[in-house]
Amino acid sequence: MNYDYDLFVIGAGSGGVRCARMSAGFGAKVAVCEDRYMGGTCVNVGCVPKKLFVYGSQFKEEFSDSAAYGWDVEVKGFDWDKLRDNKTHEIDRLNGIYRNMLGGAGVTVIDGRGRITGPNTVEVNGTSYTAERILIATGGWPTRPSIPGAELMIDSNEIFYIKTFPKRFVVLGGGYIATEFAGIFAGLGSEVTQIYRGDQILRGFDNDIRSEVSEEIVKKGVNLALNCNIVAITKHGDELKVELTNGETITADAVLTAIGRHPNLENLGAVEQGVTLNERGYIDVDPISFETKAPNVYAVGDIIGGMELTPVALAEGMSLANRLYNDNTYEIDYADIATAVFCQPNIGTVGLTEEQARERFDKIRVYTSKFRPMKFTVSGREERSFMKLIVDDASDRVVGCHMVGPDAGEIIQGLAVAMKAGATKAVFDATIGIHPTAAEEFVTMRQPTRH
Repeated sequence: MNYDYDLFVIGAGSGGVRCARMSAGFGAKVAVCEDRYMGGTCVNVGCVPKKLFVYGSQFKEEFSDSAAYGWDVEVKGFDWDKLRDNKTHEIDRLNGIYRNMLGGAGVTVIDGRGRITGPNTVEVNGTSYTAERILIATGGWPTRPSIPGAELMIDSNEIFYIKTFPKRFVVLGGGYIATEFAGIFAGLGSEVTQIYRGDQILRGFDNDIRSEVSEEIVKKGVNLALNCNIVAITKHGDELKVELTNGETITADAVLTAIGRHPNLENLGAVEQGVTLNERGYIDVDPISFETKAPNVYAVGDIIGGMELTPVALAEGMSLANRLYNDNTYEIDYADIATAVFCQPNIGTVGLTEEQARERFDKIRVYTSKFRPMKFTVSGREERSFMKLIVDDASDRVVGCHMVGPDAGEIIQGLAVAMKAGATKAVFDATIGIHPTAAEEFVTMRQPTRH
């Protein structure tokens, strides 16, 4: 058959854009449709603007620390509108770059929501296009709780564009998005309460890391309300009354829902055309080829429910393009993928948690170090960094690296390379550190904290 395109990609996020560009580079005729965010969640309402907000929120402490270093700085206040709008200008610039990259690669860009209407057919804005293959890369969407007044909450898409800075800010959730925004708004000057139904935030991370971060963010002014949930939210003039399961009521100017994300399947037509979902509600794919149960339909990125990280979506898009149009059927290795949480202080982590390592190996060695960063020894700021190595005792291989502290993500990225290469603790010990840095601590921990 003759088709309009070899590949039609629904969703111009990280995975979709990477697959489209590479496929076009391999000679395929490709189209991409996008109904909202050119560049996807990461560029528009995720990693990039979030980190810009993190930078903005850190200046209050930086100005305070500078006095001990001899700087006489007068801080007149914080302008939310300027931060928000400057962030938006940068995102607009990036949107244009993504559009130009696609166009430069020869990819046709169509604005609008794509809907699969039949075999090899996608409809956008009432126009039908045929394609030999269809890729779904529409990502995820913020989830709202099923409580009275949930419509009064803002989600992690909307938070980047709110008009008025909230002096009293409530965050619902205990994951990395919730914890990051709690830190951002506390740093910018809000009175912040983070509410989480469990007994410790950041489920899935190493337990020591969870404890250390909780301790530090409380020092920075975040009120952690654990083993608690929101019952209802009501509006009273310009204020929101937040009723909790413990019987308390909090008054807030804004309430953020950050309880997770769900696959962005709405008005996609995928299920109707034979795409099946797994038990968690994500698109079910072959883990190597990314094929769905519908013929010639593929899916990558957050919508398949793996590690919901931008670099993972990029890797999946790249793998699929190579598989389809470059005769290269390599498999992605999902082991030891490093990640960072831009809470304050930052988390950087790669490999197994201590809890996972205990289950996998007969015997492990755990090395830890906790110290005040050198910068704060002069300024007097009461913040501690924490580092942790987990070693399989039988092989001496380092199987987990975890850090809480400034630049944790930057430091852990390098250690991820070492772990991927199979570095042992003996290799770490033989490595001469860079002095004076925090990073050198990872190669100077000699005595195990525990076995």
